[in-house]
Amino acid sequence: MPRRADDFGLLLHAARFAAWKHRHQRRKGAGRLPYINHPLDLAHALWFEGGVRDEIALAAAILHDTIEDTQTTLQELQGEFGAAVAKVVMETSDEPTVDWRVRKKLQITRVRTASQRARLVKLADKLCNLRSLVASPPQRWSLERQREYFDWAKRVVDELRGTNAELEARFDQIYRQRP
Repeated sequence: MPRRADDFGLLLHAARFAAWKHRHQRRKGAGRLPYINHPLDLAHALWFEGGVRDEIALAAAILHDTIEDTQTTLQELQGEFGAAVAKVVMETSDEPTVDWRVRKKLQITRVRTASQRARLVKLADKLCNLRSLVASPPQRWSLERQREYFDWAKRVVDELRGTNAELEARFDQIYRQRP
């Protein structure tokens, strides 16, 4: 449980904020699930599988795609959630103006120097993304593209080794289901 009522409030505020920001978005998988399921899955994995009780990391997990995938600004996140949460979200966000191939390479190098909180969020993100890909791959993704995503995600996670043994083991389990 969060340590104080304020911690729980931070998580509820983050969930509500992210739900609003992602309200028109759907996941790419064949099921087209509401996008908010993804950040909530990250927080769930961190809490229930990784034993993470850090409210900053959990709130950042819920908010991790808001800057990258919505019209949310850094200033807005700082105002709503404070500098610590906003910093972790920024550490886990890709630069949208950069070519996607470059963004993928940058993720691998950036996680090497990321904070512990950002490393946890990134690890949970890769775990949940592979789970989604196994459960409901995007209809337009070829088998080769799915395999490339799995392999790239593993390269990111390999840079995160030593962050959270349980989440790493769960990632390795799902990676073994590589198409």
